[in-house]
Amino acid sequence: MKRIFVTVGTTKFPKLVNAITTEQVIQTLLSLGYNFVQIQTGRDFSKVEFDSVVSPPPEIKLEANSTIVTVNDKLTIKYDTYFENFEKEVEESDLVISHAGAGSCLEVLHKRKPLIVVINEDLMDNHQSELAEQLQKDGYVYCSTCSTLKEVLKKDLSKLRPYPKPDDSLFPRYLDKCMGFT
Repeated sequence: MKRIFVTVGTTKFPKLVNAITTEQVIQTLLSLGYNFVQIQTGRDFSKVEFDSVVSPPPEIKLEANSTIVTVNDKLTIKYDTYFENFEKEVEESDLVISHAGAGSCLEVLHKRKPLIVVINEDLMDNHQSELAEQLQKDGYVYCSTCSTLKEVLKKDLSKLRPYPKPDDSLFPRYLDKCMGFT
């Protein structure tokens, strides 16, 4: 199973959630061989919307805390508000599509998963775009907006650079130097 995990973090980003369900993005996902999309919708997400041109209409099932949508018997999209184990969702995915929050981006990069960062253009100062654009400039992620997601999904994920592992000795060495121990 080829799997995508989509996360919007703790805030609302319905444009990203709904961008996944446009006919163009669904066709792109199918052409790339994806057959399961797990979407963390964030708080106050009320309605699963699909392009009116998705044909045949998707099958929608409601479970305890999830909405499961099947498109053409080929693509399953599961919506949940939050996940207890974000790390597990990332590890089980072949690709992560995330809002541009630093916490989500860095957690995915530390797991060495391909990452598409979608900038929320509706944020007042669009502060998340700086991090996303720098990570793209450094070759670690691809940046997108909701309107360019279809094109960005087609990019070669193997060209992304692995994010460097942290040097756990760096801070203790710095602290030792500041304290005069070295």
